[in-house]
Amino acid sequence: MGMSERVAIVGCGLIGQKRASSLGEARLVVCCDSILERAEALSLLHSGAETSAHWGAAVTRPDVDIVVVATTHDLLAPVARAAAEAGKHVLVEKPAGRRPAELDPVIAAAEAAGVIVRVGFNHRYHRALRKARELVDSGAMGRLMFLRGRYGHGGRPGYEKEWRADPHIAGGGEVIDQGVHLIDLAHWFLGDFTEVKSFIGTFFWGIRVEDNGFLLLRTESGQVAFLHASWTEWKNTFSLEIYGERGKLEIIGLGGSYGTERLAYYEMQPEMGPPPTTVWEYPMADDSWQVEFNDFLTDTRAGRSSGSGLRDARAALSIVERVYQENSS
Repeated sequence: MGMSERVAIVGCGLIGQKRASSLGEARLVVCCDSILERAEALSLLHSGAETSAHWGAAVTRPDVDIVVVATTHDLLAPVARAAAEAGKHVLVEKPAGRRPAELDPVIAAAEAAGVIVRVGFNHRYHRALRKARELVDSGAMGRLMFLRGRYGHGGRPGYEKEWRADPHIAGGGEVIDQGVHLIDLAHWFLGDFTEVKSFIGTFFWGIRVEDNGFLLLRTESGQVAFLHASWTEWKNTFSLEIYGERGKLEIIGLGGSYGTERLAYYEMQPEMGPPPTTVWEYPMADDSWQVEFNDFLTDTRAGRSSGSGLRDARAALSIVERVYQENSS
């Protein structure tokens, strides 16, 4: 591949549009959507981009190097698998499928073709999360003990009619929607979870999926993640608190309606008491999409996989599946 990789985007809704504007050195050559008007609207912003209503044809084109999959959940794994089988590198949006078993053929296809499949857990690339990861990796926090995460929005009029409320298309409700970001971040910081306890409920929206999920996860070594994902938040909220033996990190906000992104580092002292506090604020526009895609491009060029891959997505979806199994009786 040259330095201007050719990209096909399958799914030209809001996330597909965000991906299209974050391609860095790569070039959009195909916009594909089952609603052709959406593909056409996106192609007008990218000179030379062609349109298609058929993803099967789009992902196998010889003039495509990378496929970005930004469809509804039911199509994520089939499109990613077909793209990998065609020898394309793939960036597939989270959660990459509805159940962990849907990812197994994609993993097999990627390994057989020798291609990289990145899963779009873009929250790892928010400035505050990148800084938090740097602090944890530097040893500043000591051993991590537990974390607490909250993420939610309040929906919008007609939310119960959207595809996210359809269990067949979405695979579930808020746990697989925003909850999977929390699960991925918890896994990223604490590692694999061996125990899962949870409650889910449909408190407000007249839908067949849950609008709230309450999760308690524990690793083999006893670290705990305490997570709540909500579609009844009313004031959009993102909060992640990470507790180590030598301090605490608190991340709030994601920009936009979630409020200014901010990281506070509370450094525990030998005498305890009020800790010295360092605060980083990131009032500028969110660059997570660009940084993530650049990282992915670097990986494809170097033939390595450093970011969130299919196995990370499978780990997160395994938790989601256990939550749904636990609450189905």
